[in-house]
Amino acid sequence: MKAPQWSTAMKLPEDLLDQISRQASELFSQGQQARSEVRQNLRSLMQSQLSKLDVVSREEFEAQQAVLQRTREQLADLEQQLADLESRLKP
Repeated sequence: MKAPQWSTAMKLPEDLLDQISRQASELFSQGQQARSEVRQNLRSLMQSQLSKLDVVSREEFEAQQAVLQRTREQLADLEQQLADLESRLKP
C-alpha cells in the first residue's frame, strides 16, 4: 500500500478533497482485492481439508442412497421367496 503523498505547499480545499477521494478509492479497491484473495485462499484451504475427510458430494450420496433402497427392496423380495419355498417344503 502506498503511503499518502503530502506536499508542503498549501492546497485548495477542492484539491485536498480530490486527493482524499482518490486515496480512499485506491484503498477501497485494494481492500476488495485483498478480500477476494482471502476468500479464494480460504476456499482452497477448505477444499483441501474436506478432501482429507473422505466426504462425498451430494449427488454421489443420493446415488448411493438409491442403490441402497433398490438393494433393500430386492432383499425383501428374496426373503419373501425364501419364506414361500420353506413353507412348501414343510409338511
